[in-house]
Amino acid sequence: MVLSDDEIKRLFRIRKTVMQMLKDRGYFVGDFEITMTKAQFISKYGENMKREDLVINKTKRNDNSDQESELLVNVKEHSLVPEHQVLTNEEKKTLLQRYTVKETQLPRIQVSDPIARYYGLKRGQVVKIIRPSETAGRYVTYRYVV
Repeated sequence: MVLSDDEIKRLFRIRKTVMQMLKDRGYFVGDFEITMTKAQFISKYGENMKREDLVINKTKRNDNSDQESELLVNVKEHSLVPEHQVLTNEEKKTLLQRYTVKETQLPRIQVSDPIARYYGLKRGQVVKIIRPSETAGRYVTYRYVV
């Protein structure tokens, strides 16, 4: 499938914006990637380019955190970490109506919490946490991602 000139122009502009954004956020991006002309873009990716051909893989500058170390242990499998279930928007709405509370009245979980990072939680989502309980069998609580 041959892309129209408008579609190629659109993808070219999107890629340029993404490169500028990545550079501003501290990723290694060469100036040539930002100053690339449309002709150079077409020469690199061809006129029959597909979106999946435009994958961008960049490394962050001055990133002191070892991202691999986060993956050495599956935090979800740790014995002290209870079961977590991410609620859908509909389940969240039902929960808030059932208990007549606002989402901000729920206990909170930081977006940087290891479990929140594991599930890729975003601010505003709600997670259901199910803990074993000696007296009740199980204890359910909800956390609002901030």
